[in-house]
Amino acid sequence: MAEHGARIALVAHDRLKPDMALWVARHRDALTRCEIVSTATTGAMVLRECPDISLTRVLSGPLGGDQQIGALIAEGRIDALFFFVDPMTPMPHDVDVKALLRVALVHDVACAFSARSADLLVAGGALLRA
Repeated sequence: MAEHGARIALVAHDRLKPDMALWVARHRDALTRCEIVSTATTGAMVLRECPDISLTRVLSGPLGGDQQIGALIAEGRIDALFFFVDPMTPMPHDVDVKALLRVALVHDVACAFSARSADLLVAGGALLRA
């Protein structure tokens, strides 16, 4: 059976959006085979760094994007969540972030919360689907 790219979600808090864009650039070849959904601002920064990456943007996190991605996870439409979380900055939409993390855990979605953990998921084959 041919391998297809995973269905992944990209989210990053403001301070870590540049890190997410650089991470995507490092894994560009593997990510071009994936179906990617991203929150609006994170997606915009990724596309500035990697204009050849195809991704679908939902609303920004504070405007409901975290909830939209959570709904995709609940529907079984996301295989992995790459969420670069800034633990040192208070988030006004903290309840939405917690809800997204909870639904990812409930539905046993592979998660990475930093570039290092994301690298490990990629090395482990998380970007491939049979």
